[in-house]
Amino acid sequence: MREIGMLITMSKKLTKEVASRVDYQKICDSLLKDLPQKRTKDVIVRRFGFKTGQKETLESIGQSYSITRERVRQIEEDGLKRAKDKIKGVSSGAFCYFDKQLEGFGGLKREDLLLENLGGRKFKPQVLFLLTLGKQFERVSETDDFHSFWTMNRSSLDLAKKTIGSFIEEIKRENKPLALESSQLIRNLGFKAFSSYIEISKKIEKGVEGLYGFFDWPEINPKGIKDKAFLVLKRENKPLHFSRVSQLIQKQEKTGKPSLVKTVHNELIKDERFVLVGRGLYALKEWGYSPGVVKDVIFSVLKEKPLSSEDIVKQVLSQRFVQKNTVLLNLQNKKYFVRNSQGKYTIKEA
Repeated sequence: MREIGMLITMSKKLTKEVASRVDYQKICDSLLKDLPQKRTKDVIVRRFGFKTGQKETLESIGQSYSITRERVRQIEEDGLKRAKDKIKGVSSGAFCYFDKQLEGFGGLKREDLLLENLGGRKFKPQVLFLLTLGKQFERVSETDDFHSFWTMNRSSLDLAKKTIGSFIEEIKRENKPLALESSQLIRNLGFKAFSSYIEISKKIEKGVEGLYGFFDWPEINPKGIKDKAFLVLKRENKPLHFSRVSQLIQKQEKTGKPSLVKTVHNELIKDERFVLVGRGLYALKEWGYSPGVVKDVIFSVLKEKPLSSEDIVKQVLSQRFVQKNTVLLNLQNKKYFVRNSQGKYTIKEA
């Protein structure tokens, strides 16, 4: 795992060094320089967000020129067509670089991650523009199952779908978030290609712990205080006081805005995934803790057979962080529990 991390760091460093040699702005300026009309160039610049970093809609551009959105689309299409006629002479180096990067990612890469990888924060619009012009690159639009991505060949999509399906089965078998490095699939594909394939799936997401699981799992995509509390307890793997849970949520958020202790406590009380096991102490139900107060735990202990007070105390204290006297005091409640002739306790019959 350490070796993989080193390879990723080296790859990112190399990517930045190579990208720094490609002058995206100069290439794009050259492609737009000879467009016949100033308006055509302006439409392209605004559609790709060259100046602001934010793409403008056909509608907003049309309003500024008092023309229809369809007319804006036609102007954009004409501008792109003219720019494509010039790409061979000015952008072969950039396209060669794009080819090598996509090949390293197994032939495809999620759009937002590819733009970040190739152009950093500054040149995403320029990279998108060049990808759009390149005949060897194809953009596959977003669907219910996949994020939008770029590819050089459709066969890589078939392999990606197969890989995603296999990884989904791995997650189901383990029933917990997994590290990509732990998958058997990485041996055949390599880390870069494997992670690139997994990243296009909407069913699988990377959680705050760096592990991958289903997007609707609270460990992966926590929603609200209760899921964040669940994630904290899962990570700590032991019962915690609600105030400590609040502190750990604040640390996890890294926002400097403290979680309200009272809010955390209220959410823990209401959610069935949490069990109050002591004064302010909460555990996860999935760890084997039964819900209820000490009296309820005694009920569950005595359901199968009568037990001595010593055995009852032992079992209850495995479920609750309370004093021994608290358990013995509850046993004295003759409304619920009675001693038989052998001196053992049973549940009083109604």
